[in-house]
Amino acid sequence: MLHVAPEPVFETLLKRRLGGAYLTADLRNPRAMVKMDVTDIPYPDEHFDVIYCSHVLEHVPDDKKALWEFFRVLKNNGWAVLLVPVDADKTFEDPSVTDPKERLRLFGNRGHVRRYGPDFADRLRDAGFKVKVTTPSDFLTSQEIEQMGITRDAGEIYHCEKK
Repeated sequence: MLHVAPEPVFETLLKRRLGGAYLTADLRNPRAMVKMDVTDIPYPDEHFDVIYCSHVLEHVPDDKKALWEFFRVLKNNGWAVLLVPVDADKTFEDPSVTDPKERLRLFGNRGHVRRYGPDFADRLRDAGFKVKVTTPSDFLTSQEIEQMGITRDAGEIYHCEKK
């Protein structure tokens, strides 16, 4: 499993569960096992069974290249969960915007380079993935959602398969 930009709470659980089959990667986080740019993944084709990447792609200037790389390194019949904030009607990006204040105004965060819309699923399909879009309420009860502290606006979960 490749875990990009690992969240500490998930990292601890996944490392314990998967052991040596678990790899964390990040471009800047020194805690990650591997320093890695998601637009140039240094692993061979069909290397990983699972990829988890949450709230990273909105920071990546060439997210389409990153998606192609995820598809390339994912094994046939492998799967990925790729999460982004979806807060626009349609994906909006402007690579000429480099000023952090202007990025904050346009994209909602100084480090973001785009705002995604529901058409994010189309970007995933364009990279080759079979995509299923779900929400927490599709597989959790109201009680489980409350117990886990999942907010009502948690957003969509993009489950991608390489078939």
